[in-house]
Amino acid sequence: MSPLCNEDRRELLAIARRAIVDAAQGKPSVTSASRARTDFDSLGDNTPGVFVTLHRGGELRGCVGQIEGAGVLAEVIERCAVAAALEDPRFSPVTPSEVAELEIEISLLSPLEPVAPAQIEIGRHGLVVQQGSRRGLLLPQVPVDRGWQWPRFVEETCVKAGLARDAWKDPATRTFAFTTEVFTEANRG
Repeated sequence: MSPLCNEDRRELLAIARRAIVDAAQGKPSVTSASRARTDFDSLGDNTPGVFVTLHRGGELRGCVGQIEGAGVLAEVIERCAVAAALEDPRFSPVTPSEVAELEIEISLLSPLEPVAPAQIEIGRHGLVVQQGSRRGLLLPQVPVDRGWQWPRFVEETCVKAGLARDAWKDPATRTFAFTTEVFTEANRG
């Protein structure tokens, strides 16, 4: 995954912000993404997985994404931003009065690679735990923010998948690592 240039980062953050503003006001998206540059030269044809995370006052306010890259990056970010604002089941929908207080963070995911849990590097790797149709994902910043080491990180990812904490020990459970390129409105470049 080649890093995006600062111009691309700013443009993608602006697309996410506009989508959230429209969604919070109940307006259909004007599809800022359709008016955006869609080439994002540094990515070539490799659209990454995407997560959009919203913070308000330093606290998580929503986070939604897709693991596999599919579609035009700007459009995927727009959809994920709207879903993070309105559809994260852990939170009530974002209201118009909250939008100005939100900080948007975008994480672009590298392809998933199988990994043994003990090989996970905290702060570098995100994690996916999968068993059958159940799958959970935690971004690399989560264990850093919470002070977890790899065993707790793996356990919490199992819980996110709706599995027992020790499900990672089951041979039917698969674990995958990924890295991210993360950018926020706080570090627009």
